Amino acid sequence: MIYLDHQSTTPTDARVVEAMLPYFDREFGNAASRTHAFGWRAEAAVELARESIARALGAAEPREIVFTSGATESNNLAILGAARAGRARGDHLVTVATEHSAVLEPCQALAREGFRVTVLPVDRDGLVDPDAVAAALDDRTLLVSVMAANNEIGVLQPIEAIGALCRARGVLFHTDAAQALGKVALDVAAAGVDLLSCTAHKLHGPKGIGALYVRGGRPRVRLEPLLHGGGHERGLRPGTLPVPLVVGFGRAVEIAEAERAAEQPRLAALRDRLLARLDALGGVALNGHRSLRLAGNANVAIDGVEADALLAALHDVALSAGSACTSARPEPSHVLRALGLPDAAVRSSVRIGLGRGTTEADVDAAAARIAEEVRALRAARPAATLGRLSP
Repeated sequence: MIYLDHQSTTPTDARVVEAMLPYFDREFGNAASRTHAFGWRAEAAVELARESIARALGAAEPREIVFTSGATESNNLAILGAARAGRARGDHLVTVATEHSAVLEPCQALAREGFRVTVLPVDRDGLVDPDAVAAALDDRTLLVSVMAANNEIGVLQPIEAIGALCRARGVLFHTDAAQALGKVALDVAAAGVDLLSCTAHKLHGPKGIGALYVRGGRPRVRLEPLLHGGGHERGLRPGTLPVPLVVGFGRAVEIAEAERAAEQPRLAALRDRLLARLDALGGVALNGHRSLRLAGNANVAIDGVEADALLAALHDVALSAGSACTSARPEPSHVLRALGLPDAAVRSSVRIGLGRGTTEADVDAAAARIAEEVRALRAARPAATLGRLSP
């Protein structure tokens, strides 16, 4: 089976597994145990991973990295924590219509608590206008949250421009970088980022471990913890750290950063090769900006085909119709709808995600299988249902 759903999750790299293995049995200490060598060695391993992640983000200090269970928890801690901690000085948040549900739903929860939330639109390419962000800010704005790379359409948002205007206005800036870490260059200082969410399993690391970058220095970023019960992670996230997962996260980031300069152009070439073969079908449209996107992402609307039917027919190719976190919901993708696509195009869109193990042979075989099933599905439908991708 050909796996082309790397925005959903990635297989754990064998080098990452190798780094993790000793910490399951031989080096099993609790990183918070300060009275013996088992704990000291576990703590040392955690701190090395923290340093690797901080270095990849351009963080000033490793202590600015707070380990969590994943990007969803990091997003919740950043948004809920910053809003609740800053309630006395503000009640307004700004975000974007194409954000992951792990950003939109915490914002909705805050709206129920009395906060004001502005959800900005995107253009046809999926980009938010920094001028629109600036116009949305007021004297009571606490936080702006704009993702670095979209999980469905792979679009790269102008976070540097948004961070600069937030910094000038004294507004906290959070970005969900779950899809961006290890794939594009990130520098929290240069981009004016105060809070950044990331996770290991999107870059060939283990599931169940993520991190939140919390800017240090002054003025201090204050967060109200979501959980209580210990002084771990600067008091922001209690609980015994899963040392094997933390080690795996650090190693995954090291590998991704070391190989990024070669790997991302390779993936971009494979993506373009795949798109060229799909274009030959006719009636295939790329969703999202063509160049400002992740190298390994292609989200396409295929005229005359229901995505669900195509995915069911492709039993030997793993694709998706959108975010794995929302795939169980019957509603059409909120991301694609935010682009202004007609319902027919939304229902006919599939997400293709290439990754480290994807080969040219995989791309060619997958393109052939997709073409085969598209032709079969189109042949089974009335001619009147074709040509519906345009608004």
